[in-house]
Amino acid sequence: MPVHRSRTARRGHPAAGVLLAVLSALALLLALPGAAQSADGDGIPPRGSARMGQGVVEHDGQGGRPSGGDAAQTEGVDVSSHQGNVNWQALWDSGVRWAYVKATESTSYRNPYFAQQYNGSYNVGMIRGAYHFATPDTSSGAAQANYFVDNGGGWSRDGRTLPGALDIEWNPYGAACFGKSQSGMVSWIQDFLDTYRARTGRDAVIYTATTWWKQCTGNYGGFASAHPLWIARYNTSPGELPAGWGFHTMWQYTSSGPIVGDHDKFNGAYDRVQALANG
Repeated sequence: MPVHRSRTARRGHPAAGVLLAVLSALALLLALPGAAQSADGDGIPPRGSARMGQGVVEHDGQGGRPSGGDAAQTEGVDVSSHQGNVNWQALWDSGVRWAYVKATESTSYRNPYFAQQYNGSYNVGMIRGAYHFATPDTSSGAAQANYFVDNGGGWSRDGRTLPGALDIEWNPYGAACFGKSQSGMVSWIQDFLDTYRARTGRDAVIYTATTWWKQCTGNYGGFASAHPLWIARYNTSPGELPAGWGFHTMWQYTSSGPIVGDHDKFNGAYDRVQALANG
């Protein structure tokens, strides 16, 4: 026997529909890149939201930009969840040839846009790598290196994969040096680097700013012989480098460049980018 439902039985309560619409809109807003706020509204960003260079302008300021057209340098970018889905073809067409993508933070955060960003850059022809935002106050260097490698930060000898990068800079969630003494910070970094090399066979790139490095490691110079330096300075030149490094390999020179914001220069022509990828 056919079942007949009354028209009133199908009609939802108007207030319920309004509530559903409001909740849906709120969920969409919170899902947008960079939309997350700290739960207590104290201005501290939520864990996992840190991005490469987040503290540079606040602590070091910014000046001019390097002059363009230097054939001895190769343009690159770095991205995180803040950029969402990236238009990699537009970046390629503008001359960008390499990229780093945030993979992880601490041992609890994975970039939800990692696949689109990491694979998308590769698919348009770029050489790309992954980076880990370090939080030395939450777990050991070894634990974070393992988490990084297990979640996109590994390396393969395919000629298109750069070694993983350790992003070690100002703590956006609290004290600049994550509550570590200078010797404690050096030990934490060493723990991360040793573990990364044991897992991948490559020495990780170190991304940092000279002022942070001096403050939080005592300007330690012991990593320079093995680890490429990626220096952060938003000005016309990389400026003074941390102790031990006679030159930089990469330079993040702005957070307000075309399309994605963070732009970088590789200190060498494209064949040097390839050489770093090949190990």
